[in-house]
Amino acid sequence: MNKFIHYFRETYTELVHKVSWPTWGDLQGSSVVVLVASIIIALIVFAMDFSFDNLFKFIYKIF
Repeated sequence: MNKFIHYFRETYTELVHKVSWPTWGDLQGSSVVVLVASIIIALIVFAMDFSFDNLFKFIYKIF
């Protein structure tokens, strides 16, 4: 039981005193980057899906 208590104390000490947490501004900036990247990737996937859909419809009309 003593090992568990020691483990949790060490974990708490490391999280509170040794980890460098990002500032609120850094978090907001990173969130904006992730949001913009997600939108760009979604638009690329949408364009590919739309293009392939129309391409295959065209091919199926021919045959």
